[in-house]
Amino acid sequence: MEQTKWTLHDAKNRFSALVSEAQQGQPQLVTKHGIPAVVVISMKNYQDYISTSRRQQPNFADYLLSIPQSDTEIERINAPLRDLDL
Repeated sequence: MEQTKWTLHDAKNRFSALVSEAQQGQPQLVTKHGIPAVVVISMKNYQDYISTSRRQQPNFADYLLSIPQSDTEIERINAPLRDLDL
């Protein structure tokens, strides 16, 4: 997907045009001092991105279940308990 590049100054002066371009599905790259700073995208593109990234991340239970199982027994250290003043 091709993106249009804007300087921060131009983006501020022509913000309506920048938003219109983004709404048409083209990401708009804004630079600050010649360095890429932000990308403006349409709400639809943003929602697509969010739903895709959520689908790619396992939930915590799936993550725990994916940890390889081992028959190795873990020994507990028999250290004395600490005294706590509450």
